[in-house]
Amino acid sequence: MDKENTPRLPVMSGKRALTSSSDGELPQPAQKKMRKQEQEPPQKLKLATSVVPPRRPVVLKATVKQIRPTGAATVAGAPSRATLSTGASRRPGWDLKGKVSDMETKVQNYQTRIKSVNQENECLKASVSKAQKRTAEIEEENNRLKKRLGQCEEELVTLVTIKGDLEKTTEERDGLKKDFKKLTEEHKVLEGLRDHLESELCNVQTQLSIQTSALSRCQDSLKESQEMVQNLEETVAHQREDLHLGEMERRKLHNTIQELKATSGVRPLLSGKSDILHIQLPANDNKALTLAKMEESHTGRTVDTQKSYNFSFDRVFGPRSSQSEVFEEISLLVQSALDGYNVCCFAYGQTGSGKTFTMEGGEEGDKWGVIPRAVRQIFKSAKGLGEQGWQYSFTASFVEIYNETLRDLLYRGNPKKRPEHEIRKNPNNEITVTNLTYQKVTNEDEVHNLIMLANQNRSTARTGMNDHSSRSHSRGKTQTETQSATMLCLVDLAGSERVQKSQSQGERFKEMTAINSSLTNLGIVIAALANKDSFVPYRNSKLTYLLQNCLGGNSKTLMFVNVSPEEESFGESLNSLRFASKVNDCVIATVSANKK
Repeated sequence: MDKENTPRLPVMSGKRALTSSSDGELPQPAQKKMRKQEQEPPQKLKLATSVVPPRRPVVLKATVKQIRPTGAATVAGAPSRATLSTGASRRPGWDLKGKVSDMETKVQNYQTRIKSVNQENECLKASVSKAQKRTAEIEEENNRLKKRLGQCEEELVTLVTIKGDLEKTTEERDGLKKDFKKLTEEHKVLEGLRDHLESELCNVQTQLSIQTSALSRCQDSLKESQEMVQNLEETVAHQREDLHLGEMERRKLHNTIQELKATSGVRPLLSGKSDILHIQLPANDNKALTLAKMEESHTGRTVDTQKSYNFSFDRVFGPRSSQSEVFEEISLLVQSALDGYNVCCFAYGQTGSGKTFTMEGGEEGDKWGVIPRAVRQIFKSAKGLGEQGWQYSFTASFVEIYNETLRDLLYRGNPKKRPEHEIRKNPNNEITVTNLTYQKVTNEDEVHNLIMLANQNRSTARTGMNDHSSRSHSRGKTQTETQSATMLCLVDLAGSERVQKSQSQGERFKEMTAINSSLTNLGIVIAALANKDSFVPYRNSKLTYLLQNCLGGNSKTLMFVNVSPEEESFGESLNSLRFASKVNDCVIATVSANKK
């Protein structure tokens, strides 16, 4: 057989990448054709025998991941033509089975290579999976490091702040060191001054010893003088007692003449204070009071003289008098309000002398003042008289005078919309206040609630004389309606005080000026009544105008004069007692019961 007629097998390119299924077998059509050829009988060879080249291996569409080309991922090229020529020389052209056998051997080699490539692909897939897992771990570590980086940045900001605070603290420490050094130097100077003062103290103590000896001699001389004064005081006391008994008898015989009665009370000293030396209360006379003060002799001698001021009132209460004893003096007047008479009680005195305590008292029952005790007596007596057929109705009102302006203490509306109030006279010539709240009451608890509301609305402020000084005059009024129309007025006046002692400034000075002006006008009215003047200037102030019916009308009136026990208040106490003496000497009118 010629070389030219030798059939040529198709040569596969060695550079083509092979892909295969996982089983490594030939394609199904090629296997079918090979089995068919094996079953057919051998045909006679012809010279023009032609060989159908086998089909190229079918590329399977199994999806694999692209990998980088390597020497292991490619299949070695098919035998060269020279090799086929050599093989052809060994096998005759008619030996188709031999050629098929050779082809099967090649195919097996190809399948082996494909299997190797698939194994390598599996390894590469495992490597990729491991790399992806490692990548996820790296990303997780990266996120953790980012989070830690944020925390470190926050810690850095905190550390910067702490550093600033530390620098500031260091500066303050340096400043304190300088201050400490300065104070140490001042301490040394003060120690030297202390030594000097101790030396002077020794000298003063020596002089004090000398003066004490001289004082002892003066006290002996004073004792003799006091014995003489005591004898004279006893003589005056007996004369005053006789005069007072005669006056009391005269008042009993003229019980239809209503006077402006005055009583005096001395407030107890605060804890820690010394005894009361300038106020003398006779043990056997509860209607007398004496103020005594040591004054220098006008002749220039070293011996001081004691000057006394004697006063007599309807009743004098000492520092140890109880609230119940004080109320006994007014209880008959309170009863008169139910009997058809107008009754008025008011407290007068300097700031801090105990006026508000006298009128209101404390929270405990034995500390109650005139107002709560009077309210209790009114309703208790009204209840007893009601069992006998008497019918009563009560109306309460509270008003204050602040800077010559009337204010309703029971007003519950908007403070900016407070109505204005004026004092008017009704057709019965009685004093009334316009736009004032009149509250119907049926028991003492209702009145106490109104008193609490009035106290909350009352104007108070701190002054040099009192931490809670009343800066207005307050009047509480209870109207009684039965067969007669009567009223019970209980008045707590603002305290009289001097500018120097009150230390008032600004708004407090304006308040004090208004208070002192109204109290001065009250004194003028009292003086006019005492002198029986034809004209009494009630309208000079809102206070005297509001109390006109009490002072000069058909009313039984009692004034409490409160005296401060402090010796530095001697001047104010003397003025208050002198004013009370004028009140005690006034005869204002013939009082009669009111009738409808």
